[in-house]
Amino acid sequence: MIMLKTIWVGLASLTLASAAQAQTAEAPSPACELHIWPAERMASVTTGLLGGGLLDAALHAGKDASNKAQMASALDSPSQVDALQSLNLATLLELKPGTVIIRHEAPLERKTMNKVKTRRSDSTAACYSELITADVLYHKAAIYGRSLKTLFMVRDFGNDQKIDFEYKAWGGNGLSLFPAKEGEDAVAALDELVGVFKKNFEEYANNARKSMALKKKA
Repeated sequence: MIMLKTIWVGLASLTLASAAQAQTAEAPSPACELHIWPAERMASVTTGLLGGGLLDAALHAGKDASNKAQMASALDSPSQVDALQSLNLATLLELKPGTVIIRHEAPLERKTMNKVKTRRSDSTAACYSELITADVLYHKAAIYGRSLKTLFMVRDFGNDQKIDFEYKAWGGNGLSLFPAKEGEDAVAALDELVGVFKKNFEEYANNARKSMALKKKA
């Protein structure tokens, strides 16, 4: 009886040890996080034949104010984040499998964009990165026509507060519908803004991947 009891105790110990090993092997590694912030400010700049300057700005002040208001309705903070989340960020930014996207509705203060070198959230994730939209700019030039430009910044921190990789650059593409003139489809013009905003990010992300590849080779 004593021998049988010893055998059962031994088998139970082996079973518990095996179960513990199995749980350890199956335990997933902590998920990576990508935090997204929208832009705090938008701008509209119209330059005529004068080529810019105070006089040109004064002549187009009313139109630029109207453009800016329309931009804010199409690309408010939630809409910017929605647009980015609708894209395949995992592929565009070469994120690790299983990366969790965490959205922030409130924009960061633009003046702190380059000053703060630590994480912009309270997250302590061991795998952590940020995507910040810095500026959204509509520009109409007498020669080159209408375009939407967007300034993005990606920062990867790894498992600490030190930036391992940072890439900040503009993406920009032409517009054909925005701003809609009287009698034109205003909804289509606003939809175009969102579409070009996403196209700008795809352009930016393509360049960010190239920058990351160069860093890895260095």
